[in-house]
Amino acid sequence: MLNEFEPWLRLGSFAGLLLLFLLWEHYAPRRPQRQRRGPRWLRHLALAGLNTLLVRALFPLAAVGAALLAAERNWGVLAWLALPDWLALPLTVLLLDLLIYWQHRLFHRVPLLWRLHRMHHTDTELDATTGVRFHPLEILLSMAIKLAGVLLLGASPLAVLVFEVLLNATSLFNHANIHLPAKVDAVLRRLLVTPDMHRVHHSVYPQETDSNFGFNLSCWDRWLGSYRARPRDGHRHMRLGLKEFRAPEERGLLRLLTQPFRRTGI
Repeated sequence: MLNEFEPWLRLGSFAGLLLLFLLWEHYAPRRPQRQRRGPRWLRHLALAGLNTLLVRALFPLAAVGAALLAAERNWGVLAWLALPDWLALPLTVLLLDLLIYWQHRLFHRVPLLWRLHRMHHTDTELDATTGVRFHPLEILLSMAIKLAGVLLLGASPLAVLVFEVLLNATSLFNHANIHLPAKVDAVLRRLLVTPDMHRVHHSVYPQETDSNFGFNLSCWDRWLGSYRARPRDGHRHMRLGLKEFRAPEERGLLRLLTQPFRRTGI
């Protein structure tokens, strides 16, 4: 029942939060946006739809299904430790979030993986829909890594569902072009990755791109030496994207899908 309910919960939370952040961006943007919103939203949502279909086709169990399988067969470290639910659930969320952090760093470090991930970084403007702008091959590889983590941990299905919903929500949030008062941002980023914190990661400068890898919790960047508080050019004037892929024609859906197989935007 949980496995059947999971896609609808994720879809409902995604649609509701996306609408919230898009409205927030419209009425209280952090930075001016110059690209037409309609075409970029359609491109990004088309990518999200394609990625969802591919994941469901190639990984029919998905993460929650893998957790159900692990629970039935008593697989994984947490199952062997027999921790109480009140401890196992938050610990699972923390460990899966740490896994995603290291995966993100790996995708920046290994050249072949960077070719897949860089499509996410070629967006020269950020808004909530950038949070779903990922190449299908990266999404499939990420799902394989996540499934391996779930099975190795023996994560509970409920904990995996909570993590999946949180990851979707925070990805939309920290890519959103929304204005937060400085004091509110300072308080929030003690725990969560805020839009101002994550925007640094999308800077055109490589030193800034290789920082602030977290999607959900901000502590990993602080503890593991990858935290950068602000961009050197300031949030209003910083340039986003990659130098090699700035031409307007690079925004097309076909160009995005073929980008990992090209060396430059030419």
